Parts: sequence; C-alpha cells; structure tokens
Amino acid sequence: MQADVVAAMKWAWNGYRDHAMGHDSLDVINMNGTAFSDHDLAISLADSLDTLFLLGLHDDFDDAATWAEANLPHKFDGPGKVSLFETTIRVLGRIKLGAGGDSYYEYLLKQWVFSGKRQDRYRDMYETAVTGIMDKLVGRTKKSGWVFLGELEVNGDLTPKMDHLVCFMPGMLALGYMHGMPSSHLDLAKALGRTCFEMYNQMASNLAPEIAYFNTVDDSNDIQVHASDAFNILRPETVESLMVLYRVTRDDTYREWGKVIFRAFEQHCRLPQGGYSSVNHVDSPAPTKFFRREMESFFMAETLKYFYLLFSDESVVPLDQFVFNTEAHPFPIQWRT
Repeated sequence: MQADVVAAMKWAWNGYRDHAMGHDSLDVINMNGTAFSDHDLAISLADSLDTLFLLGLHDDFDDAATWAEANLPHKFDGPGKVSLFETTIRVLGRIKLGAGGDSYYEYLLKQWVFSGKRQDRYRDMYETAVTGIMDKLVGRTKKSGWVFLGELEVNGDLTPKMDHLVCFMPGMLALGYMHGMPSSHLDLAKALGRTCFEMYNQMASNLAPEIAYFNTVDDSNDIQVHASDAFNILRPETVESLMVLYRVTRDDTYREWGKVIFRAFEQHCRLPQGGYSSVNHVDSPAPTKFFRREMESFFMAETLKYFYLLFSDESVVPLDQFVFNTEAHPFPIQWRT
C-alpha cells in the first residue's frame, strides 16, 4: 500500500505542478491555478514540501524547494489581501471539536508533549477538557451502539450530529493514552475510531459525508446524511486517527479500514488529467465530481501523508520523538538530555 500512496501523491503533485505551480491550489474544473484570496502564496506548494520529502519524491521536493526559495519572498512583499487563517496554518505553522475550535483541544495535549512534558499546565487543561467531553458530549446510536460526540445545546440537549472534522479526536485520545493518560481515553478513541470509519463504510461510495447525524431513537440506520452535507473534500482527520490508533494498538484492523478509504478516494476522486477532486452525493455508488473547484492543499499535505504513515513502520516519524501540528507537519519533541 505504501507504493500506492506514493503513486497517488505523485499524481496529485503532478496535477498541481503541471497546471497550477506557484498558485494556492489546483482548480480541477479548469485545470489551472486559483488563490484563496487576492494574494497568491503558493499554499499547496509550501504545505506539501515535507510530504514530498517523506514519501521519497526527492526530485519533486528539490524542484519545489528551489521554486519556493526563489519566488516566495517576492510573493510576501507584494500588495493585496491574504487569508490570515490559511496563511498561518499552512505557510507559517498552526497553533485552533469540529469547525468551531478543534485545534484548541489538540494543542493542549501536543504543547505539553512538545515541551518534553514539562509544561504541565497544558496537560492539566487537556485532562479537564477531555473529562468535560466524556461527561457532556458522548452519545450512542440506538441500533449498533456506535459512539459519537454530539453538540451540546444551551438547554442541555445533545444534538446527535458530528462533523468529519471531529474525527481527529480518536487520534488525539490515543496519543494522549500513549503519553500516560488513562485507559478510558483509549477506550473512547477506539469507539470513536470505529464510528468515523463507519461514516465511510456505511455510504454507498465508501466516502464519508462532511456531517453525519446519528440515530438514537429507533433501530433504523445508525447514520443519516442530509443532502446538503453529502459531500467529501478529501479531509485527513479519519486517516490521521487510524494511523495513530494503529501505532498505539498494533491492531491491523486500522490498516484494513485505511485500505477501504484509500481505494474509495482512488475510485471516485482521481482525475485522468492529474489531481484529485472533491465529490458530492457520497450516499450514491457513483458520487459526482467537482463539488468544489479546488484540490485542497491538505489532501497532499495531510491526507496522503497520514495514509503513507499508516502503512509504514513505526520508525518512520516515530510518535515518541515527533509531534504533528494540526496541519500534519512534524516537530521534534523537546526532550531534555
């Protein structure tokens, strides 16, 4: 599977390089470059450098790094508006459950780990946050008992709705367990990991929707999808969690689940002219391509990187020596010697 992932990265990168080099992203409809704002910063290129290097695509890495060294300084000097969010998380690095603040919880754990476990205030804040999540947000489906993290309303009701973005949580919880958190964190990680996989597995296309609703009332389908949410933009969160769960538990189930998801991306999202497309109608056996015109930079920077690591030996970017920021860029843990 490693070779298949490298081939997918090569295909995605060639599409970007041949049709959008130096632009923020590849427009897969017109096969040209597009910008997040009116100031183009080659975000896909900058975001993909370490993936190219890690996957052994060293010629492509050298070409991209040479281009960046020659051209990126001039792009920063030019006039125009930029997306502060995209520039910070993808070009500079990133310090942010779902679209509302997922990275905050992740960075509480990761800042503690990154510090060599010396900044204990972040560990304490993380443990408090996870206790609250486990107490207030955990729900189960009626039919199969699949665990999800819902959204707590002001009146105390739990809405049985979970964004795909929340599927970073199994990996975060498993990583916390690896660094000394209670076994209950790993138990929840495994249960949520199963649910995040089922968000793919229960769809006719084997591709997850952007948002899923969970049936807590009767014995009909556990997962329900609204038409407006039945799209997939090649997000990395579930693959990231499968990678961490595999490395923590050594359970081959997570690799098998990863194969299902990777093959669905290859079947439904790969474009003949290069690159990969987002899709709509994932509840159909033949989802529609070009839901969005961009091939998001996180597909090369995160999704394919985590696929590669899922099928790699744990000595490749070992989790006891490196911590990934929320955009999948590895930083060495600052252990004291």
